[in-house]
Amino acid sequence: MHPTPDSLVERPAPIAPYFRQLFAGRDFGANNMVCCQMENFVYLIGDPTTRECVVVDPAWAVDEIVDIAEADGMKIVGALGTHYHPDHVGGSMMGFNVEGAAGLTSRCGCKLHVHELETEWVRRVTGLSTNDLVTHQSGDHVEVGGLRIEWLHTPGHTPGSSCFRVPMAGAGHPGGDALVAGDTLFLQGCGRVDLPGGDSDEMFRTLTQRLASLPGDMELWPGHAYGGDHATLSEVRKTNPLLRVSDLQAWRRARG
Repeated sequence: MHPTPDSLVERPAPIAPYFRQLFAGRDFGANNMVCCQMENFVYLIGDPTTRECVVVDPAWAVDEIVDIAEADGMKIVGALGTHYHPDHVGGSMMGFNVEGAAGLTSRCGCKLHVHELETEWVRRVTGLSTNDLVTHQSGDHVEVGGLRIEWLHTPGHTPGSSCFRVPMAGAGHPGGDALVAGDTLFLQGCGRVDLPGGDSDEMFRTLTQRLASLPGDMELWPGHAYGGDHATLSEVRKTNPLLRVSDLQAWRRARG
């Protein structure tokens, strides 16, 4: 009896991940006026089979975010931080204290995953210890059940700013992968580079080199609703003027 070639083995079709985009002031934090003004997005991403998920950029109303996941029958087993700013991971901002990853760690006992260049920044703003953090480099994968989320280092907004590539293939989702981009790239514009840790030239390299090779059918899911909530990269490349600046000197002039 001859073994069946791998190419002929029938494998189950991939299952689309659990993926929810939550909007600050609408889905959580409705009673917080500062939260309502910031237009942040938080993401819940996980494996619908194991019922485990991670939360991307937990901030503003942690208990409400956890309650949403639990209402969907999902258990939060970790958090991913796109960068260290308090409106994404918690901390003091403009005289306000933003609830964030520290509250999530206390409630769920999970760790916050960050790029290694963000570690000290995150510790300062959140009060978390190094034992509460898991550090990563570009190309690493975070596994949630059977889902593997790829870590993409995209500096510019902050030294360790990161995007997350989520495989979306599966029933009911014919499009490309998802790019959860934090403040690296919005549908209109990109993250500021004039805040501590910002680097205009690195942002230019991120937009024109690091993200330029990603496929056009990949869907951009940003950290703020600046220009919309999501779109394919091919659409964003047509409509976002900063993605049409190909010369570094012109970029520097455009960014002041």
